[in-house]
Amino acid sequence: MANDTRPIGVFDSGIGGLTGFQKLRALLPEEDLIYFGDTGRVPYGTRGRDIITKYARQDANFLMHFGIKLLFIACNTACYAALDTLQNELPIPVCGVIEDASLRACKQTKNGRIAILATAATVSGHVYSDFLKSLRPDLQVLEQPCRLFVPVVEAGRFDKTDPIVQILTQEYLAPVRAFGADTIILGCTHYPLLAPAIAQAAPEAVLIDSGAEAAIHVASILAEKGLCNFSGHKGHVRYYVSDSIENFADSASIFLRRPLEGPVERIDIEKF
Repeated sequence: MANDTRPIGVFDSGIGGLTGFQKLRALLPEEDLIYFGDTGRVPYGTRGRDIITKYARQDANFLMHFGIKLLFIACNTACYAALDTLQNELPIPVCGVIEDASLRACKQTKNGRIAILATAATVSGHVYSDFLKSLRPDLQVLEQPCRLFVPVVEAGRFDKTDPIVQILTQEYLAPVRAFGADTIILGCTHYPLLAPAIAQAAPEAVLIDSGAEAAIHVASILAEKGLCNFSGHKGHVRYYVSDSIENFADSASIFLRRPLEGPVERIDIEKF
C-alpha cells in the first residue's frame, strides 16, 4: 500500500477553522497538517465575492508551496465564493465544508425543514439552500445570517450563560423556532463553540457541525485516492497567520481545546 507523506493544507479566514482542523487531527493522527489563518484580513463574511475569491486563491497558493496533497477549505464563506474555482485550478483534491453537512442534514431531518446559521456572505450566496434543494427539492430551507456570532466568539465569549451570547442566540434562533426546523447546520466554523448556547435556544433541533462533517469526508478521500500516510508516527503540525502570532496563539487553544502542538509563523499573504 502506498505511503504518501505529503502534508494536508488547511485554510480559514481566521481561527474558526481550527474546529474542523482539530477534528481532522483526531481522525488522521499520522498526517502532517499545515494551517493558515488569514487573521490579518478576517472577517471574510462581510466582503464581496470577488474579494473573497482573491483571498482564497492567495491562501491556496501559499499552501501549495509546501507540496500539499489535499486542500481543505475550513471556511464556509470561502467555499461559497471560491470552492469551484480552486477545484478547477488546482491539481490536487480540494474539499470544502458545505456539501457534507448538507448531505448529513438531508438524512437527519424528519420534517423536511432545515435551518442554516451562517455569515451574511454565505447566506447571500444561497449555496446551502441551492445544494440542499438539488438533493431534495421538497425541503424547506431557512437561511439565517448571524452577523455578530464571529466577533463575539473571537472575543472569547461563547459560554451559554454569557448574557450577550444569550441575547444573540435568542434573537438569531427566534426565526428558526418559528420556522419549525428540526435540523440546524452550523454554517460557520466558529459556531461549534456556540453549540451549547444554540442548542439551549433551539432545543428541539439537531445541530450539524459543517467542519466536523467535512473532516470525515477528507479522511475518506485520502483513503479512496490512496493518499494516506502510513508512517506509524504522529504527524507534525504547523501554523501560519497573516497577523499577530501572539493573538493567534492566545485564541487558538480555545478553538482547539488544547495547547498549540506546533510552531506559529507570520507570513505576508499579499506576496502570494
